[in-house]
Amino acid sequence: MYDPFGLAGRRFRTAATGPRDAVHPGWPEATPTVVLPDGGEIRLRPLTAHDGKAWREQRLLDEVHLRPVEPTVPETWELAHSSATWWNVIGGLRAAALRGQVVPLAIDLDGAFAGQVTLGTIQHGSVSDCWIGYWVHSAHMGRGVATAACALGTDHAFRRIGLHRVTATYLPDNPASGRVLAHNGFRTEGFLRRNLHIDGRWRDHHYVAQMVEDHPDTCVARLRRAGRLR
Repeated sequence: MYDPFGLAGRRFRTAATGPRDAVHPGWPEATPTVVLPDGGEIRLRPLTAHDGKAWREQRLLDEVHLRPVEPTVPETWELAHSSATWWNVIGGLRAAALRGQVVPLAIDLDGAFAGQVTLGTIQHGSVSDCWIGYWVHSAHMGRGVATAACALGTDHAFRRIGLHRVTATYLPDNPASGRVLAHNGFRTEGFLRRNLHIDGRWRDHHYVAQMVEDHPDTCVARLRRAGRLR
């Protein structure tokens, strides 16, 4: 299979260490592996073309969960998750990743694809921030996967990309996402009216953020102390 990320054969079995890439720091790199309370092992690794089949299948199965909280798609959900669409998605992510503007990561749970974390609109210099977004396949909901994935992604933004600030938004009627962010140390900074076009209409969002100096340690370390990771 053609791999537009050029990552075929690379396993990313261990977390990245050493100097950051000058153009696209933090990509393509894997995070450390952490253990959920139920024993599941989770890490983030680069999203590749080989994830297409699982990405399409899981998102098609989870339309009822994903459509109400994600940006409006101009076509049917099925067409938005076709094979052709996947190649457009992965190609666009590749181009942005090579410019250092996005870090697209797969949630790897016990060695299998289980969702996605995206660090987007990455800006360095005097801004030095990005946003974090994530989704988890419904088969794994209730296990703390989203909380662990958010922690790994946030730590990656601070430790490997070298950013100062990470932001996120969530819908008022999606308190579960708000709890994920709160568990990871994000603080409310505002309320954005009619901020994004979600599932056919403009929707308000809570706006949260955290800065690297907000906490003396990592998100993962804090989750371990709270008993949310082993």
